[in-house]
Amino acid sequence: MRNHGVFLLGGYQTDFARNWARENKHISAMMLEAYEGSLATTRIEPGDIKAAFVGNFAAELYCMQAHLGAFFADFDPAFRGLPTSRFEGACASSALAAMSALAHIEAGLYDCIALIGVELMKSATPARGGDYLGTAAWYTRESAGVDFPFPKLFGRLGDVYDERYGLDDAHLARISAINYANAKRNPNAQTRDWFMSHEHARSVGQYNSTIAGRIKITDCSQVTDGAVCLYLSSERFAKEYGRRCGVKLESIPRILGWGHTTAPLEFSVKIAESEGQPFVLPWTRKAIVDAYSRAGMRDCWDLDAIETHDCFTTSEYMAIDHFGLTPPGKSWQAIDEGVIELNGKLPMNPSGGLIGCGHPVGATGARQLLDAYKQVTGSAGEYQVENARRVATLNLGGSATTNVCFIVGVET
Repeated sequence: MRNHGVFLLGGYQTDFARNWARENKHISAMMLEAYEGSLATTRIEPGDIKAAFVGNFAAELYCMQAHLGAFFADFDPAFRGLPTSRFEGACASSALAAMSALAHIEAGLYDCIALIGVELMKSATPARGGDYLGTAAWYTRESAGVDFPFPKLFGRLGDVYDERYGLDDAHLARISAINYANAKRNPNAQTRDWFMSHEHARSVGQYNSTIAGRIKITDCSQVTDGAVCLYLSSERFAKEYGRRCGVKLESIPRILGWGHTTAPLEFSVKIAESEGQPFVLPWTRKAIVDAYSRAGMRDCWDLDAIETHDCFTTSEYMAIDHFGLTPPGKSWQAIDEGVIELNGKLPMNPSGGLIGCGHPVGATGARQLLDAYKQVTGSAGEYQVENARRVATLNLGGSATTNVCFIVGVET
């Protein structure tokens, strides 16, 4: 069944280079800026909003604050009594909020929903922050007493590829260099002013130390403070909104398809269950294939760009073959042939991704959707993919435990 009933109306992203903890600002201030910025960019009015959903991973740990949805009631007097909810699914938290918004709109319960993804992470030291992130895995089995557990887990993902198919770390370095280069074009990217080259990403030593196994600093996504607010709506509201803004309905992006799966929490169990299968992470593959099917697509070549979850270079390497750009285990081919570069046949992470743009954990899924919106409306600026009409997003929670894929597009 194809999904044609949920539209994206745009939104706002905070500057991911900011350090909100250093500014001594509360997480609610970040949410408020994203909300107020979204009103200016979309021309949505407070009275249009019928519910607000918040995606956040671990505000209780990073800033001793829960119950984030309730802050929305303070943003405008019109929001007293507004239904709000908070969703948690590790790094896929705001993608799950979007899934719920989609379901509520399809059910006819609300016509316009505000979706905020938010995380304030720079309040913690690297060691403590790494421990907090470890709760996205099976903490007592995989993270307790382990320094930086997630680089180790995603380093093992690279090791599995190496064992089954072979893996040259030079290809991981190329992924890093591409994402940093794309981020230089993105005015909201955390690393837009940083230096990066393929040679630096390949190096190991004082300026690019090893974190765990094959994972070096340049293989890692960023620790980021950030928030995104965007709007999902019914067709009925989208028509009204289009008339208000002088925009034709067919030019307003919609969610064409989605996939959502959950794999076992423990990484070693995932890998054991995939033994003998073509895809290293079959439940991630299923989420992608389900999204293709619901969008009425044949394969990845019906897409114009992909915003994928590169929490580490190994997770983007995985995404290349799981999206179908290459046969299983052959992701290196798309890297060598320039397929995933900004001007390639199917660009990946034109925004810079999590490595270049930044990774405020609970905001990443919402940021990916906003960038998909920008691409298909031709409003991505210097990182615009020419003639983009369909863009996929893949948001992972934990070690690819929660998998959410969306296809965003406009009518062709």
